[in-house]
Amino acid sequence: MKQQRQRSHGAGGPLRRVQIGNALSAFGSGFTMPYMFVYVDQVRGLGSLAAGMVFTVFALAALAVLPFTGRGIDRYGPRPVLLVGAALAAVGAFAFGHATGTPALLVSSFLFGAGVTTCQPALATMIVRCSTAATRSHAFALQFTLINLGMGIGALVGGQIVDVADPASLTRLFTIEAATFLGLALVTGSARIPNAAPVLVHGQSGPTGLRALVADKAMLRLCVLAGLIFFTCYGQFESGVAAFATDTVGTAPSTLGLAIGANALTIVVLQMFMVRITARRRRTTAMAAAGVVWLGAWAMALVAGLIRTETMAATVAIVSIYALFGVGESLLAPTMGPIVADLAPARLLGTYNAGYSLVKQIAIAVGPAVGVLLVGSGTWPLYLAAMAGSTLLIVAMAVRLRPYLTPEQDNAQVAVVRTIPVRELQTAA
Repeated sequence: MKQQRQRSHGAGGPLRRVQIGNALSAFGSGFTMPYMFVYVDQVRGLGSLAAGMVFTVFALAALAVLPFTGRGIDRYGPRPVLLVGAALAAVGAFAFGHATGTPALLVSSFLFGAGVTTCQPALATMIVRCSTAATRSHAFALQFTLINLGMGIGALVGGQIVDVADPASLTRLFTIEAATFLGLALVTGSARIPNAAPVLVHGQSGPTGLRALVADKAMLRLCVLAGLIFFTCYGQFESGVAAFATDTVGTAPSTLGLAIGANALTIVVLQMFMVRITARRRRTTAMAAAGVVWLGAWAMALVAGLIRTETMAATVAIVSIYALFGVGESLLAPTMGPIVADLAPARLLGTYNAGYSLVKQIAIAVGPAVGVLLVGSGTWPLYLAAMAGSTLLIVAMAVRLRPYLTPEQDNAQVAVVRTIPVRELQTAA
């Protein structure tokens, strides 16, 4: 009876604990991520090359652990994997804050990145297990809102602690982050997650692991689309666009902080409204609409580049870019995660979430390199043209994904239900 109630109404208590865990994880990331480069380069005095190596190792850790993470979730469940990931992240963060040489920083960065990356698909799988088809979009949208709030608050609080002249302040920063991951393990890792997955799309036989994901044409197309989305938006958010704003337009760092704040505020204000809007639309339509909104963002970037001598107007244009990014992100939050959950066979839910996270990490790693390279070389019109072209491709790929999804996976069942009375009336006539 308890399992039936959880399937019908969602596992409210465990889901709340999972969302608290999401907020804790995001708070920890926002708490330290903006200051990792400064910590390695200036506080430890190891230079920008060592700092770049640290971020590279952090990203490579994701590629190393995610294939095993998905397999572990499918075999042992998301909770043990989350506990392992939280432990790795806590150890890595603590060691990072106490490391003084490059080798120690690289090892701790790998542990840190492996732990953070392991937690992501485990938390996504927990959300799927604790929600129903009717509540899943809302759950993923709330997760996205809490992540933005957590990262924003974390960055704000961390900024009050950081003192470049005092290395001990950075050590405290990373020690506190280690404690947030222990809190994640305590709050979410002890939650009772329902065993039965709410969605079963395929049968129990067939290929397993990543082979099953590659054989799934719909999921493969979704992964390519997701990679393009993360490359074009999230991969440029704090790198390519930031470099364009500061180097080309001449935007002050304080104004750039205001623009990033506008992005977070847009998401927090609009997210629940977007859940209601997308609940009555196809998911592919929502993804295409996000691409259209981002085209507007790149158009504002072009305006900012053309009128960069007009300081006030250019500032408004830069802030508008980040706000429009937030609108598009709000459209995607209740869409991408639920599609992955609906496409995944029950026995491979962890593998599908891990594969999706792997694509995300690769795109976010490649995106900044391409963006900064194009902007840094002085070819900012080429950069904007490339991003606008990629955004147009997002719109086209979202529409072309539609035939590969069932009405339920594309959230089109509402339209089907509405047509039934019309057909019945025609038959009666």
